[in-house]
Amino acid sequence: MIDIYITGHRNPDLDSVCSAAAYAVLKNRIDPENRYIPVRPGHLSESAKRILASLEITPPPYKRDIFPKVRDVMLSYDEEIDIDESLSVLAHAYSENNPSATPVFDDGEFAGLVSVDDIAAWMLNHLSEEGTVVSVPSIRETMRDQAEVFDADDLFEDAKSVFYSSSKRGIAVFDDGKYTGYVTRRCFLNTPSYKVILVDHNEAGQSIRGIETATVVEIVDHHRLDAVRTDLPIFIDAEPLGSTCTIVYQLFLRNGVVPDPETAKLLLTGIIADTLILKSPTTTAVDVNAAEALSSICGVVTEEFGLAMFSNTEGLKTRDPETAITSDFKMYSEKGVKVGIGQCEVTTLEDLSEYRDAYLDALETVRKKNGLDWAVLMITNVLNEHSVLLCTDFKANRRLSYKHIEGLVYDMPGVLSRKKQLLPEVLFAIGS
Repeated sequence: MIDIYITGHRNPDLDSVCSAAAYAVLKNRIDPENRYIPVRPGHLSESAKRILASLEITPPPYKRDIFPKVRDVMLSYDEEIDIDESLSVLAHAYSENNPSATPVFDDGEFAGLVSVDDIAAWMLNHLSEEGTVVSVPSIRETMRDQAEVFDADDLFEDAKSVFYSSSKRGIAVFDDGKYTGYVTRRCFLNTPSYKVILVDHNEAGQSIRGIETATVVEIVDHHRLDAVRTDLPIFIDAEPLGSTCTIVYQLFLRNGVVPDPETAKLLLTGIIADTLILKSPTTTAVDVNAAEALSSICGVVTEEFGLAMFSNTEGLKTRDPETAITSDFKMYSEKGVKVGIGQCEVTTLEDLSEYRDAYLDALETVRKKNGLDWAVLMITNVLNEHSVLLCTDFKANRRLSYKHIEGLVYDMPGVLSRKKQLLPEVLFAIGS
């Protein structure tokens, strides 16, 4: 079976992680020939963690990158050969597989690798000293220095470079300080590549680190297309809906599969989160119908489910400003201007004055760290459908159509969607 990873974008939100997890359920159901593994390439915000915990949903495991690693090519050896065995016990293995190196053990503990070079060197040295070989030595007698080792998570290319400058035929691989396998030169003849399905994004810059080394086999998304390049045609389902989870639900239906209650809860959570309880202007009739159908499977009332979800949203006053800003932060480039847009959901804006200045300072820090010209943060009161916008100092601020409150703060009544409402306004301000 081939492992195929399903991943959302690098700053994961609820739609991203829920669509990845739910789509893995469907793919494993309809394609038993492969193994589909949902992962998240970034850390969840505290609010997202609290919401998932309240719903008893376990998020996909964290996977930092998909660069090829040593663990992807390392070998194992079924037979455990003791270091004090006669060299003759290796004869059968060499006649069968002609291995260049073989792992050996000392009382069950890994002792090292014995290579054909070790054996040849011992033989030649012995002949030069004794003139003949009258007995077969033990493996221990033939083994040489075992200094070099790899970690299982060492990058493939780094390990390849080290190996090719080494005289060794084989190098042991350790994982968390324990022997786990070994590699030989043959392991590095072909570069391995992960297979990946992208959900809730399609741009390489937003994807898991190392995506350029992977083979993208599918894309399921509801954003604009600036898709990663592929060598072959792939399945793409990109629809202008309010949530990627809605698309995944449609894929369940197209494949004749009814989501189980747990998977339905995953999908409903993503839809409610991304459409802000079906109030966002990105919400479509398809999203509403999907939410109602999934609510029925879960045995909940859609609006009550959504209100309970967002009641677990953490207020911004108690959060680290920079962490909160970058937890859902996307970067764009328009006419040579690099802009970053963040969004945070809250249940009240009454306490804005208590944390506004700290978040403006943090927003400027985020701008500098990411080499941006302009950074903005939309803080959205989900319950009252009202947002405010915090901005860094930039000439496009004066072109925004929103009401100026004070300093670098703007009022945005009725604005809920970054993608459909704020982004077009920001791009217009840059281009004006």
